Order: sequence, then C-alpha cells, then structure tokens
Amino acid sequence: MTTILKDSNNILMTQGGYDALLEELKTLIEVQRPAVVQAIQDARAMGDLSENGMYTAAREKQAFLEGRIREVEDLIKRAEIAAKTTRNEVSLGSHVKVQSDKDVLEYYVVSPEEVDFKTNKISHESPLGQALMGKKLNEEFNVTAPVGIKKYKIIEIK
Repeated sequence: MTTILKDSNNILMTQGGYDALLEELKTLIEVQRPAVVQAIQDARAMGDLSENGMYTAAREKQAFLEGRIREVEDLIKRAEIAAKTTRNEVSLGSHVKVQSDKDVLEYYVVSPEEVDFKTNKISHESPLGQALMGKKLNEEFNVTAPVGIKKYKIIEIK
C-alpha cells in the first residue's frame, strides 16, 4: 500500500494532479495576471479611482489571483508524486471499478487537492477512499454511509 505522507509538510498527489497544478500556474501567470494588470490600467485611465467600480473590481480580482498563485506555488513546492500504482491493490492513483448492489461504479483515487466529483475523482482520505486503499481484486468491503452500510466488491483495478 502507498504511504500517504512521508513528511507532514509534503502533499502526496498523482502525476496527473501535479501536472494540472503546473498548467494552472502557467495560465495564472501568463494569461490571467496580464489580463488583470491591463484591466487595472484601463480602469485607472478612466479617472477618479475613489468612485471607480471597475478599478475596485480589478484590484479585488488581482488580490484573489495573487493569492491563488501563491497557493499553487506552495502546493507544487510541497508536492510528492505517488509511486506508480500496481494492479494488485488499490493505492493513490488507482482507477477502480466496484460493484455495489446492482450498480457498477468507477472511481479514480486521488489526493484531497485533486478531488473532482464530476469525473469520479475521490480522495484517499474520504470514507470510501480509505476503505478502498489496499484492497485487492474481488475483495469485498463495507463502507458506512449516511444511508447506512454499503457493501462493495472490487471488480477491476488499473
């Protein structure tokens, strides 16, 4: 099973999550930052800044953007890429198909920073993610959910 954190300052994530952070940082710095700077300059050119809503909005957007840049840079600096997953057991980065009652569900186990419910990316720290970690093919397990105990069976790991 994958070790979750080797150092309390490190953030374990998948290679895909790390690459997405790098791409986001590039977009923030090369696209969004210049656009905000231009918006501030345009608003300044309109005159009185004390009653200029465009200027205020642009400055607020700049503050948010700079905060996000610092946050992404920190995540990148502290990122630790999870070791390659195997098909033998579920670990961070695994694509897992599970059978639940009559449904077949597919999940991608990722770090909390990578969670995206629209694409079935669940955190290894979530109740289901924790239950999945270390499980093997055809292994059955239970997860306590708000609706009660749900039974699952691993039918594929990739």
